[in-house]
Amino acid sequence: KYLTLEESTALLRAVDGSNQTRDFAILMLFLNCGIRRSELVGLNLTDVYDDRIRVVGKGNKERIVYMGTACREAIDRYMVERRQIVLSDNRALFGSRDKNRISVSAVHRLVKKHLLEAGLDATQFSAHKLRHTAATLMLANGVDLKTLQEVLGHENLNTTQIYTHIENTDKKIAAEANPLSKFK
Repeated sequence: KYLTLEESTALLRAVDGSNQTRDFAILMLFLNCGIRRSELVGLNLTDVYDDRIRVVGKGNKERIVYMGTACREAIDRYMVERRQIVLSDNRALFGSRDKNRISVSAVHRLVKKHLLEAGLDATQFSAHKLRHTAATLMLANGVDLKTLQEVLGHENLNTTQIYTHIENTDKKIAAEANPLSKFK
């Protein structure tokens, strides 16, 4: 299960409240970059570059993930606020109310909160489903499986294939796209 493009848009539009800029940046990272919740929590200020982030994934493996323009702008807006915040771990990109690095459980709660605010079923979706959504949207919009594997930080291509939900209409379009489909 993953969010449709319309549901993803509704989720982003619903972000409001005291941590609006931070939460929007977090949701944009999930939906645009497909990073894991643990990877987001581990992000440091020094991991953000112009149009990319350095992510430390499973097995302590590093990868570079590029951000689209809207995601980059969301991070830029958040960075203006972040510079005013002193955290106990001042390297942390995202902080919490108690001035610590944001926790995995806090990220879980903020995702659920904004899903509800968007009128979506929070029992059906999670931060991981946002990663799933990013992967599905990338694949549906022309990103090949090998590139997606690298973006998601999967060691095995079979793991990436789990994220593929090709609709029957897409399969039909693919069949018709073959030049030999019209051979007589």
